[in-house]
Order: sequence, then C-alpha cells, then structure tokens
Amino acid sequence: MEKGNVKALLPIGVFLVLYLGLGVLFEYVLGISMGFYNIPIVVIFLIALMVACFQNRKLPFDDKLVIMGRGIGDKTIVTMILIFMAAGIFVGTVGRDSAESVAYLLLSVIPAEYSVVVLFVVSCFVSLSMGTSVGTITLITPIAVAVSAASGFDMPLCVASVMGGAMFGDNLSFISDTTIAACQGQGCQMKDKFRENFKIALPAAIATLVIILVLSLGADISGTVHHEYDLIQLVPYLIVLIGGIVGINVFIVLLLGIVSGSLIMMATGATAPTDLLANMGSGAAGMFETTMVAVLVSAICALIREYGGFTALLNGIKSLFKSKKGGQLGMGLLVGAMDIATANNTVAIVMANPIAADMAKTYDITPRKTASILDTFSCVFQGGHPVRRADARGRFGYG
Repeated sequence: MEKGNVKALLPIGVFLVLYLGLGVLFEYVLGISMGFYNIPIVVIFLIALMVACFQNRKLPFDDKLVIMGRGIGDKTIVTMILIFMAAGIFVGTVGRDSAESVAYLLLSVIPAEYSVVVLFVVSCFVSLSMGTSVGTITLITPIAVAVSAASGFDMPLCVASVMGGAMFGDNLSFISDTTIAACQGQGCQMKDKFRENFKIALPAAIATLVIILVLSLGADISGTVHHEYDLIQLVPYLIVLIGGIVGINVFIVLLLGIVSGSLIMMATGATAPTDLLANMGSGAAGMFETTMVAVLVSAICALIREYGGFTALLNGIKSLFKSKKGGQLGMGLLVGAMDIATANNTVAIVMANPIAADMAKTYDITPRKTASILDTFSCVFQGGHPVRRADARGRFGYG
C-alpha cells in the first residue's frame, strides 16, 4: 500500500480551524448576529492555499504553480464554473415573481385546511425549478407567515414545511450548485444523479407529506390567503426542469431558459429591456464566491494530492471502513463533516469531491452513486445546521 503524507493535509486543517473558529467567535462569543456571514470564505481559502504553497520546499514554486494550473484547468472544474455562470444568469433573468405565483395559485384553488401541504409542495417545486434552498426559503417563508396569520396554523409548522420542501428540491434540481458540483466533480450525467437521488428523496417527501397532513387536519382554520399571480413567468422554469429530466445538455437547457425568460419578462413588462442585461450581470456576479471557492479548492487539492495528502487520508478511511457499504457511509460522513465545519453544502461538496473520487475507485462505487451520496448527505446536514450560511446567491435569491 502506497504511503501517504499526513502533514500534506495541513491546509484543510488550517481552513477548518480558521473558518469554524472565527465563526464561533463572531456568533457566540462576540454576539455578532449571523456571525458566519461576516467571514470572507475566499480569504480563508487563500490563506489555506498559501500554507499549501509553503509546504514541500523541495518543490520549486514555479512547479507548484504548474500543479495548481493543472488542477484549476481540469475539464470538470472549467465545466462547473461555466454552468455556475449560466445558472446565475438564468436566475437573474427570470427573477422571483413566478415562484410566488405558483404558491398563490395553489392557495387560491385548494381548500384552506391543506394550506401547509401547499406550502410544502410549492417549496419542493420552487427549489427544484430554481435550484436553490436558501432562495426558496427566503421567497416562500413570508407567504408561510401570511398563511399562519390568516389561517391559524402554527408558525413553526408552516416554516418547517417550507424548509423541508426547499431541501427536497435543492437535492434534486438540475441547476442547483450542489448538483452541479457533485455531478461535475464525479463526472456523471445530471439525469443519472437525479434518478439515483429520486429513489431516496421521494419516500422521504411522501412521509413528510403524510406527517404534515396529520398535523394539519386537526387545526382550527379561520381564514385564507389571496394574492394576484401571473403563471406565464413560470414557463422558463418548466423548460429548464423538463429539459434536465429528459437529458438535454445542461448548457442548451440553460440557454433556452435564458432566452425564453428574457422574452417573457420583457413581453409581460415585468422587466424593462434596459434592465435585462443588468439583471443578467447581477445573476452572474452573484456566483462570484462559489466560483472562486471552486478555483481555490481545486488549486489546494492539486497540491495536497501531489504531496501525498489524499493517499494518507484514503489509507485512514480504508482502515475504518472495509466494505463497499462502509465506503459509502464514509463518503457521507466526510461531506457531512465538511458541511458542519463550513455551514455551506456547496463548499462541502467541492472540498470532498477529489477525496470522494479516490474513494469511489477504491470501493468500486459508481460516479452517479457517489454524486448522489455527496449531495444527499450535504443537504441532510445542511437542513439541520444551526447556522445556515447563504452565499452571495442566497443574498439576492439564489443559493
């Protein structure tokens, strides 16, 4: 068995200590509200990269730059970044009004006693269509608050239903950053990962729906929520969703969504032609942090691999998990631990991707299964995380 170098894992340790330590300090010691939001994750990764560059002084710095360049220039990383950009432009183009329209339509035609069920179903659909859990929560939660106030349903039940649906959709969406990162990192088709995840997510969604129904039917209903809606703006989301399920190339699907969204938003007057390009630019700019994380993590991981760090980590995992099932559990716990430390499921997947790819070869796990495990475990840990860290996209409605 090839011997690894445990010291090569130091950059990962530095990142986790700094990011998690500063987050705890800001949030719980200094009492800064949403303290994790104040930590520039790109800067922390740059520090970790600097640590990696100072290691292994026998290797010239120019050679380290070549190694980092190969890591960043890998086809999967380039593809991931381009999809991130296209997805950001799409969401910037179509906006958020159509998602609200779905909620208000269903609330107007379905009996009031099923309002919480509607919130869950709408959250599933919106997150699946928009590729965002944080964006869905920020979008639908105000509607959930209105439902609670008008109908008499408990506020925690309404909000929890939104969160559950948001995590369901984010786990399956074709334009979710977690799906993009997991599929590109493992080299599998998005439709294959969707099918793998669907077998896990659907039973969980059905069980959740039954629980919500049981809790809802005993409530004392006092009123309903009414609001205007415009469903034509939903068409771009349906194009992306259906195109992804059918298996059309993700770039073509997103291009169709952007073009149709542009035409519809201008034709309906929802967006002025002069504002359309600005919205596209905002959408692309909102992907900056996630893109830079992918670039920096790729560079760090390329150096760690060169120094023997991944070999040492894989040897340690193999000593703990002997079977194929054990390897799958190890993958899940690995990305879960990353998510606990970073409170960001996309960052957790990007960090775990190269290690999981090596584990997949060792344990004979298919790329689609590996991508599914990474996405599912990261979403599960993220859904229950006490501090949910939205990236730049979350702050403008996508993340």
